Amino acid sequence: MSVINPSQTGYIFRLVYIALGMLFAVHLFGAIGYMYLTDGKYSWFDCFYMTFITVATIGFAEIIDMSSNQPARILTVVIGILGAGNLSLLFSVVTVALLETDLNGTLRRKRMEKQIKKLKHHYLLCGFGRVGRNIAHELEATGRHYVAIDEDLSRLEEYKEKSPGLLYLHGDASDDDVLVAADLEDAKGIFAVTGDDSRNLMIVITAKQLKPDVRVVARCQEVRNVEKMRKAGADAIVSPDFTGGMRIASAMIRPHVVSFLDEMLKSEKNLRVEEVMVPAGFIPKPLGALKLRSANYVLLAVRERNGNWQFNPDKDFLLKPGFVLIAMANSVGRMEIEALLIEMAS
Repeated sequence: MSVINPSQTGYIFRLVYIALGMLFAVHLFGAIGYMYLTDGKYSWFDCFYMTFITVATIGFAEIIDMSSNQPARILTVVIGILGAGNLSLLFSVVTVALLETDLNGTLRRKRMEKQIKKLKHHYLLCGFGRVGRNIAHELEATGRHYVAIDEDLSRLEEYKEKSPGLLYLHGDASDDDVLVAADLEDAKGIFAVTGDDSRNLMIVITAKQLKPDVRVVARCQEVRNVEKMRKAGADAIVSPDFTGGMRIASAMIRPHVVSFLDEMLKSEKNLRVEEVMVPAGFIPKPLGALKLRSANYVLLAVRERNGNWQFNPDKDFLLKPGFVLIAMANSVGRMEIEALLIEMAS
């Protein structure tokens, strides 16, 4: 992000053009002066070259004989003074231009935009406040890629200092151009989790207009706005106040379950209850034929396409495309199941 406004930028570049013009004028003045003071004994290129080595202070031998030409020597002194001054001005202005236009930041953003374009099946995290950062921790813990979007640049840069791999865009997530820049077309889902319900509503609407089949999970502060977000196209809506109340109640009436879930989330093994979709090209076969056994996951249930659940399914259960496997797994275990299903589908 530039630290100066457009008018300041224009002023700096005008100074660059002026410095370059003055440097050109010095060379033109010197070439003409040497040609005149030597009565045309030397070529225009020789006169220009003599001016250039004087301005650049290269120190090569003089190609114009000035041993008995006092005016030419005086001209050389004048050219040296004017040239050195112009070079100093040019270098100073160029340095200021580079610093003021935040060249390093521009290069970093360009590099980040290229990395974003390479992502596939990533998530867009719109809103990087307390809720957004907690979502980011969960995505990182489970090995999922995401792009953070927020209007507060300090939040993003502060988090990037702790997590150098963060990919982010500074801007309004309800803006079409920002979502397109975050590669919405290849995204797997969007989190609309700013602290403003109206902003989250706009993100939902914009995302669904650009990509109707993208999954959107929205945060809703006011319960009365839940229905509005659902009508706007949000696939799932979460109210932190409602969820927090349910969690507090659960901690009281089923403490061991809550303790188990907490321990699972805090475990160094990063265990989660994950879901894996059976791909469309999968050939139906008994669950036992897949040999789903690994230290990295435990199969818990299967959800059929009609919505029915099969908990702790036996080995004879027929697995079909569109079914969803539910397993307690770490990120490696989830990828193992995905790879196995893709292999069986090929």
